[in-house]
Amino acid sequence: MNIGVCRIRLRLPRNSSLKGKRQVLKSIASQLKNRFNVSVAEVDDNDLWQAATLGVCLVSNNRRFTDEVLGKVAGFVGNGRFDVELLDCQTEIINF
Repeated sequence: MNIGVCRIRLRLPRNSSLKGKRQVLKSIASQLKNRFNVSVAEVDDNDLWQAATLGVCLVSNNRRFTDEVLGKVAGFVGNGRFDVELLDCQTEIINF
């Protein structure tokens, strides 16, 4: 069993409120869940308007599949139609 964890740091340059930030993050999270079948949560920068950190998790029985999906997740967020800039992406895969 493999557990893949990805930490994605984002910048929301045109955002002006926490409400706007939540709308953008909710849209990103729902699309990631539907498209890649992963778990998503905001894990840091909760009180900042123009910064966000998302945690993405995937459990699989294949390490290569886990790494591939998390790579696609980061690419989707960075190249998506969202009004965000991808600042950093850190991935870790834990084997059990």
